[in-house]
Amino acid sequence: MGKTLVGEVAHFFGKINVAALKMSGELKVGDKISIEHKDGSVVLEQTIDSMQVEHKNVEAAKAGDDVAIKTAEKVHSGNLVYKVTEE
Repeated sequence: MGKTLVGEVAHFFGKINVAALKMSGELKVGDKISIEHKDGSVVLEQTIDSMQVEHKNVEAAKAGDDVAIKTAEKVHSGNLVYKVTEE
């Protein structure tokens, strides 16, 4: 299993469990991600069910995009987002 850094949590909206991500790589619906503290400890792993850019559903995001995703658990600003791949 490999992982590639694709972004960072810019903000977390606790009432609706949505993380705003600043993308530094590519991510698409269906990808498995790992959100981790900067020390490498895992906060959560989940599959992306949906993403939004400016309140519109999108299938993919690229470096430079600001994306919102629903999370299963609370995450924090500064957490790193990795795309997990089966290798």
